[in-house]
Amino acid sequence: MKKQIAKPVAAGEAGQNPVDAYLAGVPEPGRSTLERVRAAIRKAAPAGATEAISYQMPVVRYKGALVGFAAFTKHCSFFPMSAALVAQFAEELEGYSTSKGTIRFPLDRPLPARLIRKFVKARVAQNEARKKK
Repeated sequence: MKKQIAKPVAAGEAGQNPVDAYLAGVPEPGRSTLERVRAAIRKAAPAGATEAISYQMPVVRYKGALVGFAAFTKHCSFFPMSAALVAQFAEELEGYSTSKGTIRFPLDRPLPARLIRKFVKARVAQNEARKKK
């Protein structure tokens, strides 16, 4: 596994939201890139979604894990937490390095906000469908 470049943060450290604290530990240009990713996630996430740190990375939860993101030494990653969605959006992910549950992108260039919104909306639908069962 690649090494994250932000130091792990305890919830509430220095009175900060743990995701704010995580981002404060990410050097530029990764910090600005992840802030843009976070903004796109927040815009697409429904009311009631919450932020947390899980597995030493920021995640958004809504009826379960929704998506996550992190900075590494040479790239940033977006975690849609669904291999099925990575496969579903494969055409739109051409040019990005992907694996089952990870989309990697340059430290200085976030994923397009419209693509992040698609993933978030699709994950909300998955989580809501799972909760109804």
